[in-house]
This record gives sequence, structure tokens and C-alpha cells, in this order.
Amino acid sequence: METSFITPINLWGSIEGLRESNSTSESQTSGSMFRGIFENAIQDVRDTESNLQTQQYLLATGQIDDPHTVQIAASEAQLSTSMLVQLRNRAYEAYNELMNIGM
Repeated sequence: METSFITPINLWGSIEGLRESNSTSESQTSGSMFRGIFENAIQDVRDTESNLQTQQYLLATGQIDDPHTVQIAASEAQLSTSMLVQLRNRAYEAYNELMNIGM
């Protein structure tokens, strides 16, 4: 059977997996876990943007057989960027809620 040319979006893994990978104190573990989620999201944006640029270059130089792969790469890049923005917004809202509790 022929393999598909579309690569699936990889899962970031579970929070438990991030927690198990860090064997430090509790405060460092939660900080590393939080940082790891954002690092993964940022790396995903970088990877999808790089893939999109590669696909656009191949299309512009006529080296691509399936032009619709450029649109797929563009959609993946937009989705990963949108997810990163939503993560940032949720983190900002959570921070503001914590600040309001302290007042």
C-alpha cells in the first residue's frame, strides 16, 4: 500500500509525561512543565513556517508535483501560530486572575 505524503501533526504529549521527565523540586517542576509547553508550541511554529517556506520555494521553482501541498503547509502554519497565540492569551488571562486574587 502506498504511503501518504501528508505528515500528521504530532502530539505534544501529556502533562504527566512532562512532569515525569523533570525530577527536580516541585516549584522547578511546574515551571519547567509550563516552559516546556511553550517551547514545544514555539518550535512547532518554527517547523511549520520552515516547511511552508520550503514548499513555496519548490512551487516557485517548478519542482513540486502537487501544488496543493503548499496550501496544506500554509494551513498547518496558520493553525500552529493560532494555537501559540491562544496559549499566550490563556496564560495572560490566568496571570491576571492570579493577580486579582491577591488584591
